[in-house]
Amino acid sequence: MTSFETPSFEASTGRRCHNAVNPLHASVYFAPEPQDELAALGLERGAMVYLASRAAPLGAVDAGTVTATFYNFSHEHVQRYIPAAWTVTTPAEVLAARLRGADRTLRRLLGKDALASAEMTETAGLALHATEACRREARPLYAANAGLPVPEEPHLALWHAATLLREHRGDGHLAALAVAGLSGIEALVLHNATGTAPTSALFMRTRGWSAQQWDATRDRVRERGLLDEEGDLTQAGATLREETEALTDRLDAAPYDHLGPAATARLTELAEGFSGALRAAGAFPAVHFGRD
Repeated sequence: MTSFETPSFEASTGRRCHNAVNPLHASVYFAPEPQDELAALGLERGAMVYLASRAAPLGAVDAGTVTATFYNFSHEHVQRYIPAAWTVTTPAEVLAARLRGADRTLRRLLGKDALASAEMTETAGLALHATEACRREARPLYAANAGLPVPEEPHLALWHAATLLREHRGDGHLAALAVAGLSGIEALVLHNATGTAPTSALFMRTRGWSAQQWDATRDRVRERGLLDEEGDLTQAGATLREETEALTDRLDAAPYDHLGPAATARLTELAEGFSGALRAAGAFPAVHFGRD
């Protein structure tokens, strides 16, 4: 089966599994350890560290490539840091520092017992098995990460697999956003309106959008009937978001169909346990989430 065919079980099951696994990758974006490791290479903390670390699997690419593959970042913002980052260090050095940062983050947040557990090894094995069915076509960030070696230690193998699954779904999601006719900043505004996404302040700071651009975009999507006067999603907005997620599910069905229902449920169960531990340890500060 291909990613575009109907999966053998409910596609939203894959979404739930993704939501369980993804925090194991995403915890690095709120942790000090990756920032420290990458800043030691000479990169500026914050935007330059993020952009360089996520783009590094692609090689020493230019700002246009990063804007295209990241989708919801201001191009002018990206240009401030890329390709300048590659005059400071190399993608290979960034990738090594990124992995060291992930290692230190997971060791601190989960503890040595969790990292050495049989459940960690099982989770890593299931997640890696899921990645076997991921497709490279039209998925640049996934394909670039798929070319990297799998770390030996189970918790880092899991972090690597979570990265692959995240970028595979993410690349498909960008295609779905394009089908929906949503620009990068429009997608952010609608996501923020759900109240479960990062705050508008965090989105603007990390993606490089000004308050004026954010307000103008809100007005634009309101004129499309996707937001009401209070900034909440209208029925049309909620429907468009769900249609976009449903298409993303279809484009991301292959890894979970490859696992099958029982193994997908087991991966979800195990990953939810580790993700819950990450949240309990403060991996995702509540101050960064909410509509405003």
